[in-house]
Amino acid sequence: MVNTESFNYENTEIKTQTGGKKIVRKVSIKNGKGYKSITKYHKGKKIGTMKKAIHKADIEMIKIGKFIPGLFLDCNCKERKTRKSRK
Repeated sequence: MVNTESFNYENTEIKTQTGGKKIVRKVSIKNGKGYKSITKYHKGKKIGTMKKAIHKADIEMIKIGKFIPGLFLDCNCKERKTRKSRK
């Protein structure tokens, strides 16, 4: 077991897609506690953000440098839907 109390880590992944879409995935760990977040953009405007805490087991895996498949699967960004008023 590795001591995670004084562990600090930060990483950002930006994924651009066709049609002006962009997905930003962030992982931030400070003093052994951390969160993960997904932010979606469309044509430069922020559509939505989802932020969740990271489990202790995942923090241990990040500290030893292991890849965690499906880390962001439970972060589903709620996209805002608007209705245009027609005249």
